[in-house]
Amino acid sequence: MLLYHEIRLIDLMLVFCYYIFAMFKAEVKITLKKTVSDPQGLTVKHALEALNFSGIEQVRMGKFITVELKAKDQDKAKDEVQNMCQKLLANPIIEDFSFELKEV
Repeated sequence: MLLYHEIRLIDLMLVFCYYIFAMFKAEVKITLKKTVSDPQGLTVKHALEALNFSGIEQVRMGKFITVELKAKDQDKAKDEVQNMCQKLLANPIIEDFSFELKEV
């Protein structure tokens, strides 16, 4: 069983960690590479034309992902989001990604 002063110390450490880390919000945009065909985009293009929308040259589908994270500074947050995209969020063989990072 933890003693009162041990619990208090843990509380203080949590508060300290909360204040030394900033909260960031990343808005990640993932799209197919230009060299990859987009059958879903083509289907949407045809559907829009069937609904009498004109002038549509091309439709490309993608993903939009928001990630909120805590980091010591903007550079650390940027590195984390970059790693997330490279390791999981985007398929580097067929997809490109970009993101905007804001402190919240």
